[in-house]
Amino acid sequence: MVATNRFFGWSVVGAAFTIAVFAWGTGFYGPSVFLQSLHETRGWPIAQISIAVTAHFALSAVLIACLPEIHRRFGIARTTFLGAVLTAAGLILWSNSREPWQLFVAAMPSGTGWAMTSGAAVNAMVAKWFDRDRPMAIALAFNGGSVSAVLCVPTTCYLIRSIGFPSAALLVGGSMVAVVTILCVKFLAKSPEDMGLAPDGDASHQAAARPKPRRTRGEIVRTSRFITISAAFSLGLFAQIGLLAHLVARLTPDIGIQYAGFLVSLATLCAVIGRTMAGKWIGGHDRRVAAAVNFAVQIGGVVLLILCSGWWGLTLGCVLLGLGIGNLTSLPPLIVQKEFEREDVATAVALIIAINQGVFAFAPAIIGAMRDATANYQSAFTLLALLQLLAAAIILLGRRSTPAPAASA
Repeated sequence: MVATNRFFGWSVVGAAFTIAVFAWGTGFYGPSVFLQSLHETRGWPIAQISIAVTAHFALSAVLIACLPEIHRRFGIARTTFLGAVLTAAGLILWSNSREPWQLFVAAMPSGTGWAMTSGAAVNAMVAKWFDRDRPMAIALAFNGGSVSAVLCVPTTCYLIRSIGFPSAALLVGGSMVAVVTILCVKFLAKSPEDMGLAPDGDASHQAAARPKPRRTRGEIVRTSRFITISAAFSLGLFAQIGLLAHLVARLTPDIGIQYAGFLVSLATLCAVIGRTMAGKWIGGHDRRVAAAVNFAVQIGGVVLLILCSGWWGLTLGCVLLGLGIGNLTSLPPLIVQKEFEREDVATAVALIIAINQGVFAFAPAIIGAMRDATANYQSAFTLLALLQLLAAAIILLGRRSTPAPAASA
């Protein structure tokens, strides 16, 4: 046997990646699958089901803002396990709903479970293990969300068609609980302090800085740093979610449903590539500039989706859009790490993710309404490109008011 000195934190990253695959597959991409299945099998209007989906995301946005306090009280491992159980319960309720009002009951556990396993939770799992290497660790862990779109969405659709929605929900939910339970016990229940380890696998702990009082939420949200990060990424994610929700509908008239589905998968794979490249490169570079470049790349993709109708231009548009998809979720925690005091990082990250989700939850409906009003996607996608341009300007504007980097968390 060959002895290994592998830092345990990288095993935690692997666990967080796996949890992200399940969490995004059920809590983020899952509702769109539920919507189509319920529409086909129950005959309920899409608009009616969409309101329940919005309730799912709205509830989770509120709870994400409280996640740091929940973690401090119950611990990350127990909170994540409870999130998996609630997610499974929500899946079962969604699949067994017989009246539209029951969807809102199902949205309560599913939204709560998504809050406990989403981006803020994955960031918390990884952050305590890494400081210097956090960009790469965050990139790898969040890639689970991108991989989920490739693996979980088609798998869930296949299971629903093969064994029915209720049986598929039971199988997926049960698998999530089983896997997450093992990962919580083996990895998330441990901390660097428990194992006598320092962040990044360094040989010894540095002298601990004297702890500073945590700021209140109100004090955090009033800072220009927070406002510019939150506003920029709320606009960017609104644009991104609006694009992704309507991407197949935009592509199908020009290239057909089969190739449209392929391009969506390609965009998701490019998200993994883009996030991994950013994680390796960003290091000591200006993270706000990296975010602005990311917005610019996506704007290029959106412009191609507006102007092009052939397969070559649409493919390149999806590639450019995809390269930036993952970074819109992984960059905010990395910017916060550099610009906020150690004790405030978790709260600031949770608040930004909660606000982002509260904003982008309405994007699909608004873009859909614009499309119906104009009979095409040109005006809607032009608006989204302008929102991304505004997001790039806001994130760069924040550089002028950003203090010297604080001690990272």
